[in-house]
Amino acid sequence: MVIKTVEDLQEVLFRVHSSGKSVGLVPTMGALHDGHLSLIKRARRENQATVCSIFVNPTQFNNKEDLEKYPRTLDDDLKMIEDYVDFVFAPTAEEVYKEPATEHYDFGDLEKVMEGPMRPGHFNGVAIIVKRLFDWVKPERAYFGEKDFQQLAIIKSLVKQYHLDIEVIPCPIVREDSGLALSSRNKRLSEYEHKQAANIYRILQESTHLETTDVAKIRQFVADEIAKVDTFRLEYYEIVDGETLQPIQNLNDTDSVVGCITVYCGEVRLIDNIRYK
Repeated sequence: MVIKTVEDLQEVLFRVHSSGKSVGLVPTMGALHDGHLSLIKRARRENQATVCSIFVNPTQFNNKEDLEKYPRTLDDDLKMIEDYVDFVFAPTAEEVYKEPATEHYDFGDLEKVMEGPMRPGHFNGVAIIVKRLFDWVKPERAYFGEKDFQQLAIIKSLVKQYHLDIEVIPCPIVREDSGLALSSRNKRLSEYEHKQAANIYRILQESTHLETTDVAKIRQFVADEIAKVDTFRLEYYEIVDGETLQPIQNLNDTDSVVGCITVYCGEVRLIDNIRYK
């Protein structure tokens, strides 16, 4: 069932909740791929009703051109997931934002690193739509991919701050055979760029095998290797505490260490990450 309005969504889900069924939510911006499908299949396994939202959220784009170029493939998306979801919420921007969004969220140090400075207002926009979806759907569980590692930390913080009775389920990155992380933005890559983009994960993997725990040396290795690929421009590579997202100096500084990268491949901005421990 495809639902277009908040009113219809709440009405349908009121009946679902009243019958005692658990609800799993998978929020997406469409242009779905096998990574999204893995989230949906897991939600289906772990809940009695599954909701997938498909909405390109304008409040999380700080670049108008990026918003305009974001792929929109609703008909194909619906065909991909029709056997796996009970409800698809696919509203218009006018439906979601009947009044201007004025909410302001504060995530402290979590939003002061990496994507935060690069995309001002981005995480506030993410929080606005996710909080609204949580309020409308009232899921027991919500599923998010680990490719957007910082976003996942932000959403966990949102749930904690507002004491929401929702379990946030992190799901592993799904990759092509080449190692390239699946992303809706991959559709914008040329054939040559697509092949080159696989080097991101190759370089990240190689960085985990260096015989050093000095973060500065590992970051320099990654930067040097990225610079060798003609289509790449490195925006940042940070090695951070996996819980606080704050930069560390040595891999032994903490029990959870994640490397987070953003690379432009041609004009397309790609993100990925890798665990060191």
